[in-house]
Amino acid sequence: MMALPKGLSSILARSPSDTVILSSLRTPICRSFRGQLKDAYPEELLSLVLRATLDANPNLPPESVEDVAVGVVLSELGGSKAARMAMNHVGFPNNTSLYTLNRACSSSLQTIATISAQIRVDMISVGIAAGMESMTRNYGSKAIPVDVWPELKTSEVKDARDCIMPMGLTSENVARRYKVGRREQDEFAVESHRRAARAQAQGFFDREIVPVHTRFQEVDKQGNKVGDEKEIEVTKDDGIRANATLEALAKLKPAFRGDGGSTAGNSSQVSDGAAATLVMRRGTATDLGLTSSILGKFVAATTVGCAPDEMGIGPALAIPKLLGQLGIGINDVNRWEINEAFASQAIYCVRELGLEKDWEQGKVNPDGGAIALGHPLGATGARMTATLLHGLERSGGQVGVVSMCVGTGMGMAGLFIKE
Repeated sequence: MMALPKGLSSILARSPSDTVILSSLRTPICRSFRGQLKDAYPEELLSLVLRATLDANPNLPPESVEDVAVGVVLSELGGSKAARMAMNHVGFPNNTSLYTLNRACSSSLQTIATISAQIRVDMISVGIAAGMESMTRNYGSKAIPVDVWPELKTSEVKDARDCIMPMGLTSENVARRYKVGRREQDEFAVESHRRAARAQAQGFFDREIVPVHTRFQEVDKQGNKVGDEKEIEVTKDDGIRANATLEALAKLKPAFRGDGGSTAGNSSQVSDGAAATLVMRRGTATDLGLTSSILGKFVAATTVGCAPDEMGIGPALAIPKLLGQLGIGINDVNRWEINEAFASQAIYCVRELGLEKDWEQGKVNPDGGAIALGHPLGATGARMTATLLHGLERSGGQVGVVSMCVGTGMGMAGLFIKE
């Protein structure tokens, strides 16, 4: 078994066996149902980030990419056939294989970890870890299975029944159990939008975003077509509200419980998007003459389970486990990307991890999070990785962590180094 590096100096050291990242790209993340990518297909968005990965690495022979892993949660047949079609469509040869993977909200962080593990055991030398999701097209059941064994729905085991609890109710459980108030949640949401709007205005996302040329049909509130379908180019995330205010958010009604605090304004957006990260062994990058293109390296990831009815606490469990495995502490991390599934759970995790000062200083989600940017389930982990690595490049830090809660009661965290 390959041992994990222990201690900061070991983590920062370079070795030919490292799993390094040469590019980490994403589409704009857009609001489902009314956003600019609502008429795009998830595999269409995947094809664009896969093609952009090849274009961003022109000295990489396409045939050297041995496997592609795609995180996807909602697509028909697990997205496997459509994803393979998309990969072939944009110029990958038949010798490149592909599979899809579903670990709910952490699916494409899991693809990064899984492709990296394949590299570490010499199964492959080069792979792409990607994610795709169109919640516009595939969110009809609200991510709750409609045809499940009836005995599970009436199980005597509460945790079994709670696996299909609506995510919004898990948010309310976290807020109630850990005393996260409505005003705090709204304040957190406003700050997420403020940070994202600033980052967008300053062009911070430009290097990670792949423009999307697609179709768009405007519709009214009843879903009726307005005008003709248009060809458009999408270059920016469209869910960011630069003018978000505490007063406006305070007027929104609770979305999940009449007496609750989680609203459409302080919860993550339902979104469409795709992302892809190119991973290879450092020795392979050297052999291919690509060392100058190395953006960073993936060090390790871990998962941990928790009660399904408070799945949002996952990062507060996964992060300490990961740091403990690597022998480092909170203060060794320069930047944190913690998914904002709901303001309630994000606030709890920041508090529980002792990251309040880091949040105030802009080390946690400095460019906003899913409340402002959106949460296209299967693509979120790879999106966060792109934002992390490009953000570390701007700030000059080296150590970054991506973490998220996961539906049915889990947390996942991954650690990356910027080079």
